[in-house]
Amino acid sequence: MTALVGCAWLDGKQRELVYRPTPGRPADFVGLRAGDQTYLVEVPGANADRPDKLHLWWLPNGTPNAPALLYLHGTFRNLFQNYRKIDALRSAGFDVLAVEYRGWGESSFILPSEASINADAAVAWAELVKRQPDPNRRVIFGHSMGTGVAVELASRRHVGSDYGALILESSFTRLPDVAKANGVLGWIASWFATQQFDSVDKIGKIDAPILMMHGTADKTVPIELGRALFDAAPPGTRWVPFENGSHSSLDKEQHALYEQTVRSVIDSLPKSPSS
Repeated sequence: MTALVGCAWLDGKQRELVYRPTPGRPADFVGLRAGDQTYLVEVPGANADRPDKLHLWWLPNGTPNAPALLYLHGTFRNLFQNYRKIDALRSAGFDVLAVEYRGWGESSFILPSEASINADAAVAWAELVKRQPDPNRRVIFGHSMGTGVAVELASRRHVGSDYGALILESSFTRLPDVAKANGVLGWIASWFATQQFDSVDKIGKIDAPILMMHGTADKTVPIELGRALFDAAPPGTRWVPFENGSHSSLDKEQHALYEQTVRSVIDSLPKSPSS
């Protein structure tokens, strides 16, 4: 019994340190645009009598027949703190559906896990399908930890019948590899990792076009980990390095290159019959 309690404590502490969920709305958040929508959907929770709530944003581009992008964020920053990047993707030409995993923002507060995050992404995917009926005009996007979520989601779906492209920003091979890259303590912690987001073993299953972007000065996820994932990706995957780019601010630091690169994905998607 003591061993089981110890394992549970260790797993919980690891999830706290890895994900660093940030609940609530920052006091300095200025708000969304007129016409943007936020709403809650119910998902199964630990208590069968009381479902959890999942907070979703729908940010339309305003252009008729715009492709729709599912935005999957990383650790620590919630959607409010990621609004600038989300809006940059919208400005590039996408309608954006963004999901706030449970534990972050205004979704139900839980201690998240790889399983709960992937479950929340699957719910958000179903919402994206409702918003954009043309599978060729759906794109999956992940940043940082969200790239692991995106690869998992994309690896279970197919180009043409489900979606048209995958965009990964600041990606990695596996979460324990990120820990190893952050010094001796991270290396030791990686030995006990239960949270994997093993993208390197899944990316080969993806049959859609893939774009990978990474800052050369990324201090959170070293570019070497992104490059290793690229090396494991299917032929035809595009790799776009951002010289001196950081982990979370490529859209701000090199806005023109960021927008141009994202728009190139839109230009490559099959046109909607109604376009």
